[in-house]
Amino acid sequence: MPLNRLKKYPELLEILHLSPAERNLSLRGIFNRDIEDNPDFSFRKKQIYPVKSDGKFDMDRQFTHLTCEEIIEEDETGCKYPKRVFDIDRSIRLHWIRHHIEERLPEKIEIFSVEERDIKKRKGIIKTYIYDETEKYIVVLEPQRTGASYFLLSAYYLNREYGMKEIKKKWKKKLSTVY
Repeated sequence: MPLNRLKKYPELLEILHLSPAERNLSLRGIFNRDIEDNPDFSFRKKQIYPVKSDGKFDMDRQFTHLTCEEIIEEDETGCKYPKRVFDIDRSIRLHWIRHHIEERLPEKIEIFSVEERDIKKRKGIIKTYIYDETEKYIVVLEPQRTGASYFLLSAYYLNREYGMKEIKKKWKKKLSTVY
């Protein structure tokens, strides 16, 4: 477990041999070091915060979002609902978030902003993408209304066939300014 704290990009965390509790402890250590307990967690000098839940920053929710993917399940009555399940691909790359946020290898990443329709909010919102085409990895930020900081929305490995197509589509619609 402590060896994972020494892993650097593009190495992957070693968690497959761990029990779920040990795995969670190891991943939480990385998350705490790089995000929760990092006072300098910022992108281009703008502080990054987790998405709010009930009006408060929710680090537990953020941790779950960065290590789990959302799937749609169906209960015995046929009712469909979203559920988050552990995602090995996101988890073994958890330490990559900080690497990309800090733009340690700027020649390997593309950074762009896109205006997208938010179905829940029923309006257009801007999202900023940090895209590593070589490693097929993406970090998604949302600039706050004031423009002084960001929300960390997601970070994931593009392991689905449609993922690359989606990012290419967004790239074509990119704004002239990175927000």
